[in-house]
Amino acid sequence: MEWLVVTLPSVIVILVLTAFERRAGHSSGDWWINLQTFAVSTFGAFTVYTWIKPWQAGSLIDGAALPPWLAVLLFVLVQDLGENLFHRIQHRVPFMWDMHSLHHSDPDMAVLTTYRHFWADRLLKTVTIWTVAGMIISPTPLAAFSYLLISQWHFVAHANLDWNFGKWSWVINSPAYHRRHHSSDPQHYDSNFAGLFPFYDVVLGGYNVPEGRPETGFERRPRNLIQLLAWPIVGKRHNSAPPAEQAAA
Repeated sequence: MEWLVVTLPSVIVILVLTAFERRAGHSSGDWWINLQTFAVSTFGAFTVYTWIKPWQAGSLIDGAALPPWLAVLLFVLVQDLGENLFHRIQHRVPFMWDMHSLHHSDPDMAVLTTYRHFWADRLLKTVTIWTVAGMIISPTPLAAFSYLLISQWHFVAHANLDWNFGKWSWVINSPAYHRRHHSSDPQHYDSNFAGLFPFYDVVLGGYNVPEGRPETGFERRPRNLIQLLAWPIVGKRHNSAPPAEQAAA
């Protein structure tokens, strides 16, 4: 039942956005591999991922002691800051880039690219940013559920759509803003890391106003489930240097 509660909103959002993609005449990306990634993630949710739990001991801020709206706001901001920092590390540390490059290998970023993550990424997040977030503020049930709903925006950000918020692009992520991050053009590397809120990119660096419709993906990408599961080895043959190093070269 818990899996259904978590998954059903995502399925609804994906179907709606896919309809928008088709209406706009855009492709759904490498959809078959992305669906396999979703299947691997779902399997992991009932097996491997249950072995490691996020921090559940004491926290610096007791979310239950705050007004509900403030507990939600702080928890969402802390979680998204953690996601932004983790994302930056993925683009700088070679072994983490070897895993994260799977997400960037989609030849045409689309809504299902949201699921295109190496299976070990979630384990690393559990013991790092999710643990640190739990140490900072303990989530109330409302805060946790609110973050689950707000996180559906990741599907919007990855959608193969030309939505661009223009001068407001620093407020909330958009398909145009995030497509630049997935761009295969080296001039766009190491930019637009935001998960939900680009104002973190303004503060931390890497914020760029989106423009145009750059190509995405790598020449080499996984072709089957075996390559998907062993991507850090398979993908390394194509590109062993993190984007930060390539941008600086």
